[in-house]
Amino acid sequence: MVKTIIARKPFQGTLNIIRFNWPFFAFTLIAVASMVVVAINFHGLIRDLAILALILLMLPTLLSLGFSYYIYDYSDLYDLSWLPDLNGKKVLNINAGFDESSTIIAQKFPSCQLTSCDFYDPEKHTEPSIQRARKAYPLSKDSVAVKTTALPFPDDVFDDVLVIFSAHEIRDASERVACFQEIKRVTSIGGAIYVTEHLRDIPNFLAYNIGFFHFHSIASWQRTFSAAGLSIEKEIKKTPFISTFKLTTHENAL
Repeated sequence: MVKTIIARKPFQGTLNIIRFNWPFFAFTLIAVASMVVVAINFHGLIRDLAILALILLMLPTLLSLGFSYYIYDYSDLYDLSWLPDLNGKKVLNINAGFDESSTIIAQKFPSCQLTSCDFYDPEKHTEPSIQRARKAYPLSKDSVAVKTTALPFPDDVFDDVLVIFSAHEIRDASERVACFQEIKRVTSIGGAIYVTEHLRDIPNFLAYNIGFFHFHSIASWQRTFSAAGLSIEKEIKKTPFISTFKLTTHENAL
């Protein structure tokens, strides 16, 4: 079998993280430079405190970038080997302000009938990094703008639905449940829903420090899925930092 060539540039994931969060990295760089100046020009306790501050600034940032490189650039996350063969299927790919996967899906599964949609709403999704991502990558002409609680598709139309690094952007729990109820509605009987996310857990705390609060815990996801009438058939781990939940309807699980 010929291996699919994935259209990703070297360091693409890591560079996008820096690009979408540049004020944080700019502040860190300025703070590091300031501490270096202090450490060079002062002695004693002030110098020691500057060196300590330098370590506390640099270490978490470098670790975060290192983990990000491992997850998004070095690992085989984007070879999509965790998905079944989507060729010949009707597939919905749901995004939130930044679609990094549709091109890869179309390359890997050339005969799938792929529909991409995006629920980014600048009035609801006000996180600056998402706004920068959308500015850098405007909505594709092939993507459908949707609302989380009203997907403009008929019932039971898609064989599989993919929700890759997007559902966590729905911060309101009730809206998240309503979204997955809609996803369930448009998924055909016997179809599957694949939700890929970071979790609010120990590995992601080690990787992203307090940034892991942006993610949801597995208990939170379980409540969301259950309330939407969905069951976790299995959890797929490509790295310790990423989980993909394969979901089926309660009816399929019986």
